[in-house]
Amino acid sequence: MARLPRSDLKAAQARAGYLFVLPSVLLYAVFVLAPVIITIILSFAYYDVSFGFFWVGLENYERFFSEPRALTIFWNTLRFAFLAVSFNVGVGLILALALNRAMPAPLLYFFRLAFFLPVIIAAAFVSVVWSYFYSFDFGVINYYLSTLGLPRVPWLNSSQFAMTSIIIMDVWKNTGFFMIILIAALQGVPKPILDAATMDGASPWRRFSRITLPFISPVLFFCIVFASIGALQVFESIVILTSGGPGDATRSLSIYLVDEAFSGFELGYAASVSVVMMVLILIITVIQLLGSRRWVTQ
Repeated sequence: MARLPRSDLKAAQARAGYLFVLPSVLLYAVFVLAPVIITIILSFAYYDVSFGFFWVGLENYERFFSEPRALTIFWNTLRFAFLAVSFNVGVGLILALALNRAMPAPLLYFFRLAFFLPVIIAAAFVSVVWSYFYSFDFGVINYYLSTLGLPRVPWLNSSQFAMTSIIIMDVWKNTGFFMIILIAALQGVPKPILDAATMDGASPWRRFSRITLPFISPVLFFCIVFASIGALQVFESIVILTSGGPGDATRSLSIYLVDEAFSGFELGYAASVSVVMMVLILIITVIQLLGSRRWVTQ
């Protein structure tokens, strides 16, 4: 058989490569790119099933940033994200440091499984169970508080405690995920360097801040970004525990979006809320990327 010229061979290889990539590109375009574009277009319009489509420009965005209720929900989402990310990653790091040491293998595996097990349980099921824990009259938490002579706490019925209750449940469920990732990162820290620092008299904090933290900083940065994106989209746990209440004390942007779209049937306004969420996640991620240049070791 005659050999193909070099240029024809490259063209054939390029065509084969494009054919292999084409299904993924089509799926991405249909199920990701197209919905995003439609949502952005819809956010500049008023759409009703009965009355049709009307272009309103920036009116939906002006409504969002001028409506006190929407701004309250916006700050609720930011507050939840900041606290959930801080405690999930922080507690996960503490647990990883505690379990990254010599101990009997059965005990080590037991602790790792115990902390990771909530991660693989569905968030809806976890929320239902914790709603019973938080029950004012029959909850196990208030039972032990009353046993100790302390007053019962309205965990889910008070605006003072509702957000704290959701954050506690979120940390209990998700911190094991970050613990496992950070344990893997800690095991990659060169032990000879740590041993040399110990022989030189470096304190545990100095070894952690000067050796361990720089080595695991890329993984720690991934955990922060991953946790932030998830926290900004929190939905099912709040819906099951408080339905966004009392009032709007725990309502997030995701819940607000669904309410406006499927209860208020204001699809254009709901689309603008989803665009605000997308831009918020993008801005926070970019800020984290820029800030990582100062502390993440390449």
